[in-house]
Amino acid sequence: MKQLLKKNNNKKLILLFTGWGCDENLFNRKTKEGYDYMICFDYENIDFKYQEIQHYDEIFVIAWSMGVWVANTILSSKDAQKLNIKMSVTFNGTPYPIDDTKGIPKEIFKGTLDNFSEKTLAKFRRRICGDTENTKEFLSHMPYRNTKSLLKELSSLWNTTTTCKIKNIYRWDYAIISKADKIFPSANQLNFWKEIKTCKILEIEAEHYSTYFFNDILINLEESEFIKQTSTI
Repeated sequence: MKQLLKKNNNKKLILLFTGWGCDENLFNRKTKEGYDYMICFDYENIDFKYQEIQHYDEIFVIAWSMGVWVANTILSSKDAQKLNIKMSVTFNGTPYPIDDTKGIPKEIFKGTLDNFSEKTLAKFRRRICGDTENTKEFLSHMPYRNTKSLLKELSSLWNTTTTCKIKNIYRWDYAIISKADKIFPSANQLNFWKEIKTCKILEIEAEHYSTYFFNDILINLEESEFIKQTSTI
C-alpha cells in the first residue's frame, strides 16, 4: 500500500482509503483547513505504517469502495488502538468486497480479472461514473497508473479477500450508499450495513464514484450534508 501524506504540521488528519486503481491524482482536492491529509492507494499489499499517524490528536477516516475492506482490516487491528479516530465514514463499500450478498458478486469480479485490458478498464471507469459529466470530471483527475500495475493490484485483491476470513468489524459511524451503484450493488451494501446497529446509513442518488460527495466531505467533514442527513435505518 502507498501512503501519501500531505503534511502542513496540523494536529488533525483526514485519512482517505481510496478504491482499486487509484492514485493521488484522483484525490488531489481541496480539504478542510487545519487538517493534514493522507491518501492510501495501490493495494497490491495492505501493509500500513501506523507510526506515521499516531501523533495526530484527531483523525477523520473516509473509505471508498475496495478501500472499505482495507480500512476495516487496518482499523480493527491492535496496532490501530493508538490512533485517535474521531469519526469514520464509508462510501459505496463493505468489509466483504467480493461477496454475492454483501459486496461485488464473485462472478462479476472474476470476469473483470480474467478479461482485464485497456478496453475493460475504460468500460469500468464509465460504469463507476455513470453520466457524461461525472465521467468527464473523473478523467480530468485520471490516475496515472498503467494497466500492468492495476492488474497486479486486482489479482492481489482477489487472492487476499477470497482466502482470508474477516476477523473483526471496525466500529464504523456512517455508511453512505449510492442507489445507482453499478459496482457494489446498493442492495448488497444494505444487506451488510443494516446488521451493524451502531452505524448510521444514508442512501443517496449517485453513482459508485461521485465527485460531489468527495468534494463536500473532504472540505466539510462532520458538517458535510451527507453526514447531517444520515439516520439509522
